[in-house]
Amino acid sequence: MRKHLFKASVLLLAGSLSLSSCVVSKKKYDDLMARKNALEVDKAGLQKEKSSLEKDKSSLEAAKASLEEERAKLEQEKREYEASLAKALKEGKSLSETLNMSKSQVERLNADLKAREARLAELQRILDEKDAAVANLRNRVSNALLGFNDKDLTVEVRNGKVYVSLAEQLLFNSGSTKVDPKGVDALRKLAAVLKEQQDVNVVVEGHTDDVPIARGTVGMQDNWDLSVLRATEITRILANAGVDPTRVTPSGRSKYVPLDEAKTKEARQKNRRTEIILTPKLDELFQILETT
Repeated sequence: MRKHLFKASVLLLAGSLSLSSCVVSKKKYDDLMARKNALEVDKAGLQKEKSSLEKDKSSLEAAKASLEEERAKLEQEKREYEASLAKALKEGKSLSETLNMSKSQVERLNADLKAREARLAELQRILDEKDAAVANLRNRVSNALLGFNDKDLTVEVRNGKVYVSLAEQLLFNSGSTKVDPKGVDALRKLAAVLKEQQDVNVVVEGHTDDVPIARGTVGMQDNWDLSVLRATEITRILANAGVDPTRVTPSGRSKYVPLDEAKTKEARQKNRRTEIILTPKLDELFQILETT
């Protein structure tokens, strides 16, 4: 009798353990799938943005190179025709016919060259205006944020864009996604400038250091989640302050774009930041390129 009771107890315990394992495994699987989906969405967004920027850059460089090449070719043809005209005049062979034909060709080439020079000048004008707009935007943002410490906030121009870099200590407590009041103040002042700059797109990039987040942090698995959630929270504050949400793209870069790769406390503090990247729209420039 005792032997039968013992066997029954063992079977009951094994069943309970199996059921518990299934529940835990399903929860872990669901969590992993949710995290995977979030990362795939973020990755797709970043890849799309990267592809778009690379395509824009390639189009600009190719158009400018094509115009320069055409200009050089036309100038060479012009010189050749002028040389041919001079030779014909000197030799006296078919003077009238050659003269009329060569003049007509030179005039046509001159007209084509002038048209391409005008298009190149227009392209350069727009590029100059874009550079001036970027410099003006940087000055306006810098003036709006004058009251903040340089260690907490910097504004600079890189690759034709304005980068507003905000240190973690200005925005968040360690491991938190809630923006501190002083950080909210800075973001609202930035939003006041962006509301008046309708021709500027905004990307909010969250960056972390290489130290993993604390185990058990609610709603987060790793630094990917932390960087994305921080960028999203900042985007929400900008939108609530009046910036058109369709112009703002939040993204998380985790630990993978450090400013300083050293393993020191100072380097890690520098890497924990949020970068707000301001890019002027180039619609007028693209219209010119489409007619090239």
